Amino acid sequence: MREASRVAEGERRGGGAVALWLAPRAHRIGEALRAALAEEAALRRPFLWLVVAAGAGVVLYFTAEREPPLPLCFAVLGAAAAFAFIARRHARARALFVALAFVAAGFTSAAWRTARVAAPIIPRVGIGELTGFVEELDPRRSGARFILRVASAEGLPGEVAPARVRLTTRGDPSFSAGDFVALKARLMPPARAALPGGYDFARDAYFARLGGVGNALGRIEVMPPPDPAPISLRFFAAIDRARNALALRVYRTIDGDAGAIAAAMVTGKRDFLSGNAKDLIRRAGIFHIITISGMQMTLVAGIFFVGFRRLLAMSQTLALNYPIKKWAAGLAILGAILYDIATGSRVGTERALVMTLIMLVAVLFDRASLSMRNLALAAFFIIAFEPEALLGASFQLSFAAVAALIAVYEWRGDYLGRSRARPVGPSMRGRLAELREALVERLLHGPGAALLATLCATSATASFMANDFHELSPYVLVGNPLTLAIIEFFAVPCALIGAVLYPFGLDGFVWRYLKIGIDLVIYLAGLIASAPGASLHVKAFAPWAIVFLALAVLSAVLWRTWSLRATAIPLALVGLLGAKNGTGFDLAVPPAGDSAAFRSASGEIALLGKRPSVFASEQWLRADADSRAAADAGAGVACDDLGCVGRLFDGRIVALVNERGAFLEDCARAAIIVTPLHAPEGCAAPIVIDRRKLAEAGAISLRLKGEKIEWTRARGVDEDRPWSQAPQERRGRITTPEASEIESDNDDAQAAEPLDD
Repeated sequence: MREASRVAEGERRGGGAVALWLAPRAHRIGEALRAALAEEAALRRPFLWLVVAAGAGVVLYFTAEREPPLPLCFAVLGAAAAFAFIARRHARARALFVALAFVAAGFTSAAWRTARVAAPIIPRVGIGELTGFVEELDPRRSGARFILRVASAEGLPGEVAPARVRLTTRGDPSFSAGDFVALKARLMPPARAALPGGYDFARDAYFARLGGVGNALGRIEVMPPPDPAPISLRFFAAIDRARNALALRVYRTIDGDAGAIAAAMVTGKRDFLSGNAKDLIRRAGIFHIITISGMQMTLVAGIFFVGFRRLLAMSQTLALNYPIKKWAAGLAILGAILYDIATGSRVGTERALVMTLIMLVAVLFDRASLSMRNLALAAFFIIAFEPEALLGASFQLSFAAVAALIAVYEWRGDYLGRSRARPVGPSMRGRLAELREALVERLLHGPGAALLATLCATSATASFMANDFHELSPYVLVGNPLTLAIIEFFAVPCALIGAVLYPFGLDGFVWRYLKIGIDLVIYLAGLIASAPGASLHVKAFAPWAIVFLALAVLSAVLWRTWSLRATAIPLALVGLLGAKNGTGFDLAVPPAGDSAAFRSASGEIALLGKRPSVFASEQWLRADADSRAAADAGAGVACDDLGCVGRLFDGRIVALVNERGAFLEDCARAAIIVTPLHAPEGCAAPIVIDRRKLAEAGAISLRLKGEKIEWTRARGVDEDRPWSQAPQERRGRITTPEASEIESDNDDAQAAEPLDD
């Protein structure tokens, strides 16, 4: 008994010693955090986290399985705002309710946006007679792709008349944007994600009001419209015709992939580019060179701002008596808006325009133009009007890069201010400190500053690149400065000068000058892409990993004090753990059930199906960090008219059944049956993935661990969203289409082609 008492007393004293050791340290850490938060509050940085709260509300909306009632969303928002007002005298309660109000605001904004863009979606594949106005036309080397605003639709399944459809035609178009046309088209619903957690084209198409995609069949007839086109359509159609004319002029003057890149850089028209050229610049890490990015928008606005200011400064009267800087900013705003309209005003360009305009408006009101608050206002604008953009790679990459650049700019200013104010003594230590400060200051100017900014921007976007595209480009530190130089000295000046000279037929020399820069880009991109390790392929992350990685980036760029910035380290470590331990898959089946991907005996992914969808195949291979082309991933698969058969890594057989005649044999020998049909009730295969299961689950992936099988589905158990509607059986309308109506969409890659790269 005495021995037990001594042991207990020792443990008590030991625990007390630990508590005595921890208490002062915890107190110091708490004091340091309170001081850091007070400093952040003095710098008005907590405001920036309200944007994060609103963005979190948007993400919560898109993770919901059911569509929330819009009145309820507004009621919750109003209640949170009311509680924030009531608690305005209590700092902690006020902060909590303000944050909740912004979360509710993001959630409500997304719900309201969904209600505003609601439009019919065709339920299944069908052929119909369409009439409507051509909104936009994108010529290709062979054929064209166009957006049709539907006026009438006959013969489509369910008698659905979509608001807009995206179509391709194999022949050279005899029509242009703004024409009223009549045609026959084979349409299909926008494709859903081919892999759980993968890119969901159907969601993007819903917010673009695209009710179907497909091919034009036969002749497209131009005819007089029954009613005049809306003024807005006529305006943007005229812009599109001008863009196409200029793009064709540039492409034909330069020719080849160099001409295609030039046309994309000048007009935003990218469909002339070959697949090999796209792959080359992607592996070199400079794919954004063919997009109208924030970099180009900023340069254009900068050229207008500096040019107009210097032009106005030529008048001594204006320079000495009037605010010509503000006048130049106003003219630059007008120029940036016109440039956005002239290049198609795509979603990514609009975001760049918003950021640029806010910075120029700051000049009008004598505020700092380059600040994190201006970036936050731009993000608020996107959340208010296009909240779905937060889920896209374009928003994530552009805002992460700009936030990192502004954070570097802020840190550079703070560091230089402290170093210049620091007294230097006459001692040797003082002289060494002065030399060190001079060296660092030199590195923070010129090429050193550009390299540091590129490194930080690349680091900020790396996690989003890996999560969205499953690929990283280690040589991006070479590719990005190259891109900036080409855009600054060739693309933007040539686009502005060439567009002015084009109507007079004097633009030829401009495009030949642009070709010099693009040939240099293609040559250096080839060197970069052929270098060892030019592309690092990354497997799909665990779903929660990108949340922690994004929070790590936000903590690193939004906080100004190093004690709070240090919170990015544990967040990044948790995110990297999730990135490393992604679940992966041994079998993946798309919602159509007409193909599959499975892990073969070699350990690599093999594709099952006669003609697997190119887009889906690329998604499967990239998610497995497999660099092979889809055409090279069919080894070990045997196909005939009835279906295909392959052997899994553990020896079990997986069968794809396309015709009912194959069920009898394959159900008896296969461990897994995949089919776009309804499987018979007596099928003896242990795992059957048929039309009914796919209608409920969407894309399905399986992880095989001996006898244990882990299922992952793209759709929630009770999911019913406007872009991912519940099966008709669950809605109480048992109207199953016949098997003959289920057609493959493999011949139409645009069924899942991203709207905004």
